[in-house]
Amino acid sequence: MAINVNLNDSALADSVAVKTAAARTLLARIAGEYAPAVFANSLGAEDMLLTDLIVGDGLPIEIFSLDTGRLPLETYDLIAEVKKHYGLALTLYYPQHTLIEAYTRQHGINAFYESVELRKACCHARKVEPLQRALAGRKAWITGMRAQQSATRDGLPQQVFDEANGLEKFNPLADWTEKEVWFYIKQKGVPYNALHDRFYPSIGCAPCTRAVTPGEDVRAGRWWWENPESKECGLHVKRA
Repeated sequence: MAINVNLNDSALADSVAVKTAAARTLLARIAGEYAPAVFANSLGAEDMLLTDLIVGDGLPIEIFSLDTGRLPLETYDLIAEVKKHYGLALTLYYPQHTLIEAYTRQHGINAFYESVELRKACCHARKVEPLQRALAGRKAWITGMRAQQSATRDGLPQQVFDEANGLEKFNPLADWTEKEVWFYIKQKGVPYNALHDRFYPSIGCAPCTRAVTPGEDVRAGRWWWENPESKECGLHVKRA
């Protein structure tokens, strides 16, 4: 969710400045050493920060999003706002209709509520398979993940080889705090998803995302009916 930050907080401003410089340096290195590289923009706050950096520095890094077909209206509104604000038409990848038709015919339209296995099968068809197509032929991909976001992301590295997809994976904001992210967004006037102002810190598909209450984990609203340990969609699976 959008959090209040004091733009006059000098200590916070200094930490954001240092981390912003480091992120810009890393993004420039990725663009230079790992071309062609892409950025997977899920249109959350962190991803909008990275979009601002990539576009602002004119880096040759393609920015794409996965349109699962079940995103909230506010997310589609943000896609349009990105085009208006940055002049950037995001590259959109969609699920293969044959996979969605097979899933819904066999299990039902909302079968993901019934078990972790069926939820992950839905995520695979709507997100993982399109991601695999988006990453084909690339040398690196970039995400907006932060280590602080959930138990499944503890110890998140800035760079790791993604064995599942066969390329380097970078997380430039791995060590950023939520407050630092929102300081940057408010300071720079970066557009963001309107749901963040309605207590949605993490936003995915509409039927799988809810608002959180004060004190809840930032990922508590994602697949809220599941245990925290299973709350990943398959895009960022750790391989043993």
